[in-house]
Amino acid sequence: MASPFQEFVLTSSPDGPIIAYDASSGATLAYFTGSRSPRRGLTLTGKSLIAASHISSTSASGSIHLYNWWSSTAYHQLPLPEPVAPLAATPDGMYLFAGGLFGNIHTLALPSGNLLKSFMAHSKPVSCLEIIDDGSILISGGDDGTIVVSTVFKLLTASSNENANDFILHRIVAHAASVTAIKTSMGGCNSIIISCSLDCKCKFWSLLQGTPLRTVTFPCAIWGVAMDPLESEFYAAGSDGFVYSGALKVVSRQLVSRGYNELVTWAQRHCGAVISVAVVHEGRHLISASEDGGVWVWEVESRRVINALGNEIVGISDLVVAKRIGDGRGHAGGRFGSGTNESGCSSFGFSGRELSSPVRGITEMGGMLSVVGKDRSRAIDMLESAIGMYERLLELILKEAKGGTSSKQSNEQDKD
Repeated sequence: MASPFQEFVLTSSPDGPIIAYDASSGATLAYFTGSRSPRRGLTLTGKSLIAASHISSTSASGSIHLYNWWSSTAYHQLPLPEPVAPLAATPDGMYLFAGGLFGNIHTLALPSGNLLKSFMAHSKPVSCLEIIDDGSILISGGDDGTIVVSTVFKLLTASSNENANDFILHRIVAHAASVTAIKTSMGGCNSIIISCSLDCKCKFWSLLQGTPLRTVTFPCAIWGVAMDPLESEFYAAGSDGFVYSGALKVVSRQLVSRGYNELVTWAQRHCGAVISVAVVHEGRHLISASEDGGVWVWEVESRRVINALGNEIVGISDLVVAKRIGDGRGHAGGRFGSGTNESGCSSFGFSGRELSSPVRGITEMGGMLSVVGKDRSRAIDMLESAIGMYERLLELILKEAKGGTSSKQSNEQDKD
């Protein structure tokens, strides 16, 4: 049965445009220009915007460019106190988090771009950001090898002078080198965290407890990680140009003793390091993007390349997947026109032409009003998620306290 969603692949570059491809046909659909985006510097914000980190080639200052699906140029530039790379947005698109060169995480409101809060999360640059599926938890990785787990609700409501420890749930010394990417499973506060690193390891963690579950060692540094929709298998982007896969669940020691290989190396190899992988088409296909500009579509079952997206000779810094409902109503954007842009590629919009300023302004205003109208229910949902997280944490604290009390009473009885 065909999926009701049509999927698109967006790639960013430190030297070229953001490019949109059709994940099925491989056709180049649009260019978004003007951003020099570093690693992990691309994300979707709600249904209407694309956010890209930008580092100026002249001043080295940092900002974030916001694009809508109707124009090839950024309609808004958000200045920041430092250059930023990784970005992550809440599921409703109301808030955007940016990881800074000096270890700070900046919280911005959208679409205004107002800077709400900044806090020091890492001692070195923030290298990756991830928000769990219910939007309640932000997870960051740094070049210092640590993982920081924070509550989104506290990040949005904390005062400027509040101590960062008040909203950090876990600070994990995770890797011996930079954390390159983080992925979480479905399940809210009960999710599993997968982190990968330049230390050639992928590690699995309990989000709720912040404890290690498993370590998988690779023959090279790993730049990205993804998992299939059923959460039975994970995929890793190797710096040696190979894509790797493995089982998410720990296999038995008996299988290992019989020669079971925990990792599978896919046969075809990119010419450059694979920097990102993403699952599309309900897990049937995998997209891999390489530093040399190659974007490949793999059939997961056979582990072979079945298509190549575009032929752009430009380095890639990140890859994300966008969706829209098949009847034409935008799931990650608006309607897609069949016109062409100046480069001869079909663009997102009406007949390939940019909307005039008044019409574009009305369209953007309508999106803003829609966000404001849903603000109350979204805030309630976020509060409920945060309360659920705190309830679970309280249970753990009480359990530990009871354990400590029981141990103390036992020691006193032994003395008597």
